[in-house]
Amino acid sequence: MKVVKRVVVPVLILLAGIIWFNYPKLNIISGFAAKSMASNQFIAHRSMESVNANDHNVPMIKLAHAEAIKNGAMATVYGLMKRKAICNEGSGCVLINDDYDINAYQFTPHRTHTASNLPFPYGDAAPKDTVFDNVDYQQLNKAIDGAFANAEIQKTRTVLVAYKNRIVGEKYIDGFTKDTPILGWSMTKSILATLYGILEYEGKIDLKVPAPIEDWQQDERKNITLDHLLRMQSGLAWDEDYTAISDVTRMLFLDADMTLAQKEKEAIAAPTELWNYSSGTTNLLSGILRDRFETHQEYLDYPYKALIDRIGMNSMLIETDMKGNYVGSSYGWANTRDWAKFGLLYLNKGDWNGERLFDASWVDYITTPTAFSKGTYGAHFWLNAEGEYPDVPKDLYSANGYQGQYVFVIPSKELVVVRTGLAEDPEFDVNAFLSEVIKAIH
Repeated sequence: MKVVKRVVVPVLILLAGIIWFNYPKLNIISGFAAKSMASNQFIAHRSMESVNANDHNVPMIKLAHAEAIKNGAMATVYGLMKRKAICNEGSGCVLINDDYDINAYQFTPHRTHTASNLPFPYGDAAPKDTVFDNVDYQQLNKAIDGAFANAEIQKTRTVLVAYKNRIVGEKYIDGFTKDTPILGWSMTKSILATLYGILEYEGKIDLKVPAPIEDWQQDERKNITLDHLLRMQSGLAWDEDYTAISDVTRMLFLDADMTLAQKEKEAIAAPTELWNYSSGTTNLLSGILRDRFETHQEYLDYPYKALIDRIGMNSMLIETDMKGNYVGSSYGWANTRDWAKFGLLYLNKGDWNGERLFDASWVDYITTPTAFSKGTYGAHFWLNAEGEYPDVPKDLYSANGYQGQYVFVIPSKELVVVRTGLAEDPEFDVNAFLSEVIKAIH
């Protein structure tokens, strides 16, 4: 009996220690699962079984049990840390806390969808079946098929290749179609940044002036400009670690107002002295954008009025936090063709079928490498300026998101390539995939 005690007691102590150490993480795990389940069902109309078997079949998250409820979803981890997400037409789903008034969640933007018989990308008609003499379609199809090979490793869901504003290749796995909205994660950052480009073109904002944050005016943060924020070089502290309880996971899965997380951080360096990728910075920019409008409704309408509905990204939806702020860092949904439209807007340097949304110089701005990013980052867009992808033109730039969501723009090849999935480099080899696509263009 004494021998049993000597063995059992230490084991129980060890288990108790493991539980105590990891218990706070359960809040993040169940929060992720509840939010993911709610949004995938409400926005993408996917089954609970598919979401659990695929999206949630990753370390830690697979410990959660998530299920749909009326207008949302619920999740726990072994019955602990129950979290709930609720959904609203127009603003998607939000992870709520115990203090939240469930009847208060009515943040609904006004949308405009003007029917058009023009073909993709400018209207609702089917894409033109254009055949280019200089496109090797056999090679292109080989490249696209290659993105779906080794499905358990690469985990590609959709691919679209557009050349000279025409779709020349497109493929979807079972369960996904051209109409299925897909979470772009951090590709949403590029959407949010574009709103600043539009404001600048309209003469309504100056990126070089200090950020209009009253709390910063009495300390060294008073020198941080909008440009510094767009380039992730503000010098503010931030921990972007999705494997732990960090600044970003607390913001996304615990905070009611996600615009405050970065705003309240101290400066650890002067602006431009370091580059530090921060989802909190993008949500701070979302809050700054909100403060520009007299009413909340004007803010809710603006992304759709100025950009999204204006170029016919009718499937797009950006979700809000509990306070009605757009989660510009992470929660933008759109189908693959609409993500491609966003890339084509940039390929055409802000001109959309004769209507200009932002100045052509904005593209130069967002593709100018930021100091200390090793040529990989501009202003809320990723770059290939230093040959991160060695077999791809260096003028490539892209909107990138968690788990391998990409909108690639390659101006020298007149290409836009969209890839969505559940795996990123190195499991999904971006360089190999893009180099095979490029081989098809002569």
